[in-house]
Amino acid sequence: MTASHADAVTFSDLSRNPRAVAERAASLGRVRVTHRDAPDFYLTAADREDQRELTLATASRLFLALIKHDPTARALVIAMPEVFPWARHLTSDELRSFTLELVEALSDAAELDVDATTQEVIAGWRATARIKADPSQHAKARKATKGDFGPVKVSA
Repeated sequence: MTASHADAVTFSDLSRNPRAVAERAASLGRVRVTHRDAPDFYLTAADREDQRELTLATASRLFLALIKHDPTARALVIAMPEVFPWARHLTSDELRSFTLELVEALSDAAELDVDATTQEVIAGWRATARIKADPSQHAKARKATKGDFGPVKVSA
């Protein structure tokens, strides 16, 4: 769920009239605070955020339980192409791997507050599907490489 422009205030509004902005956030559930020189952020009531965390944890535990009782994760695997239409380009084994990785990432988000991993898993598998969807790219990606491409640069 994203806030509309009507649910947004500027950082200047927040600094000039924090009480009004806090009241607005309380009545709306959350307010997007825009900032010209920095990323936007949300001002959210703590009880609402606590409820969102509990909801994510519940969904995560449900998915983990489904996988525990059905190691092939059949129900989840069948649903994946509806949620991620590009997943149809993945093989059955890749789709199962994607499903398991996604559920594990959701669990990490819910239980460990590691949110970035979920989007990384989706982006990685989407990139795989994108390459596989284009026969020429897929053929090129499957070709053997030669030589040493040097050290891998790791960004901090």
